[in-house]
Amino acid sequence: MSAPSDPAFARWFAIAGVRLATSFGAILGVVLLGRAETLPTRLLGVAIVASALWVMATVPRALAARWRSER
Repeated sequence: MSAPSDPAFARWFAIAGVRLATSFGAILGVVLLGRAETLPTRLLGVAIVASALWVMATVPRALAARWRSER
């Protein structure tokens, strides 16, 4: 099976990959936060969750805006 030549498919795949990776990052942060026993570890978990949510909210939108076709 050959890969589709449509560039929109590759762009959609990249955006979906970013969303999937940041979801796993947020889950990792929540697990770390739940198992943390010390304050620095809890702060690390909060930082991982916050950064994953920020990336999840901004990067796909920025990629879509960058790749938007001119009308």
